[in-house]
Amino acid sequence: MKTEIIISGFGGQGVLSMGKILAYSGLMENKEVTWMPAYGPEQRGGTANVTVIVSDERISSPILSKYDVAIVLNQPSMDKFAPKVKPGGILIYDGYGIMTPTDRKDIHVYRINAMDKAAEMKNSKVFNMIVLGGLLKVAPVVSTDGLNKALFKSLPERHHGLIPLNMQAVEEGMKIIEQTV
Repeated sequence: MKTEIIISGFGGQGVLSMGKILAYSGLMENKEVTWMPAYGPEQRGGTANVTVIVSDERISSPILSKYDVAIVLNQPSMDKFAPKVKPGGILIYDGYGIMTPTDRKDIHVYRINAMDKAAEMKNSKVFNMIVLGGLLKVAPVVSTDGLNKALFKSLPERHHGLIPLNMQAVEEGMKIIEQTV
């Protein structure tokens, strides 16, 4: 099975980190992966996106024009990537950053109030892990066990004490994601 994913939002929302952790999770499960980030010179505040492919077989190219899953965290990303989700695919968006959700009826659309949940958890830095939890609930491309292992591999050792909080955020994301279409 191959899943082609785009994650997009403003720099500073953890978009690239989310993609990196997802790619590492695939590696921990002996899957083939690609991770291709794209961001402007602004980084924080500018638009950033990352394409991640997780596959059981070799990946021929990391370049994509259509996606199985799109995670969009701001309105410009919604406008750009919602039309590029394959029919039958999945679109996940954070309710905080989107004013006009897509009106497509041929895809599965999910809303996750990750920003609100991060505020409730009193830690804005777990926002991206909440979103990642939502993704794994509706499209389990990797296991939470693989994700946990990936955090130990991808985070500097001085941050390993935060891994339980990150895994709690993943669990919260799995609970709060809701299908809208």
